[in-house]
Amino acid sequence: MQQDALFEYLLRLGDNTLVLGHRVSEWCGHAPALEEDIALANVALDLIGQTQLWLGLAGEVEGTGRSADYLAMLRDVWDFRNVLLVEQPNGDFGQTIMRQFLFDLWHVLVLDALQASSNTQVAEIAEKALKEARYHLERSSDTVIGLGDGTVESHDRMQAALDLLWPYIGEFFEPDAIDLAAQENGVGPDLSRLEAAYREQLDRVLKQACLTAPTDFFAHKGGKTGFRHSEHLGHLLTQMQWLQRAYPGASW
Repeated sequence: MQQDALFEYLLRLGDNTLVLGHRVSEWCGHAPALEEDIALANVALDLIGQTQLWLGLAGEVEGTGRSADYLAMLRDVWDFRNVLLVEQPNGDFGQTIMRQFLFDLWHVLVLDALQASSNTQVAEIAEKALKEARYHLERSSDTVIGLGDGTVESHDRMQAALDLLWPYIGEFFEPDAIDLAAQENGVGPDLSRLEAAYREQLDRVLKQACLTAPTDFFAHKGGKTGFRHSEHLGHLLTQMQWLQRAYPGASW
């Protein structure tokens, strides 16, 4: 796989966990219960730890001296390659949990496939991250089921969250030239082959949660190049990057 394409592919993996990790961290001190506050903080830490690995490897592949911290804190919004789902605002607790579940389900499938990557470093990172992602999925799916099949209010909030976030699922399974290059070189999986497993597991959880999936399954087709983010990412990066931009090169 050509160096620039591999760099781009690694950015996608790292940007997904970075942006979602920061979103989840916004609940620290604000979650509806102490147990949830601690659990969400731990999920955020796991995701940021995975970011360090993916962006660290991306920096090595690029070979220009840019570190994981640089790639996370000093790129502009149009240089980020995350899927649109992860940058969506937290909303209420139900929206946060639904966003986490929809991502976790896809994340586990991707990481599981990446364990067989032809790139040894990618396979090793995937193996490590998969252990955490499986726990995230177990927790988020159980919470979706509990809230969906809970009170009238909790059910209605979860259904509203599903309806709101549903259009972003399609991007998970829309390969572009970078994804296809990764697939052809054995670095990454065939995304289209993951869709059936995603559909099956998603349907099972939604049925247990008594939630109704919209009919336009995987409606959104976004693309993964720059200039396709919503205003949400720009606002998030303003919060996340202000220290490094105010004090360039600062370190503890």
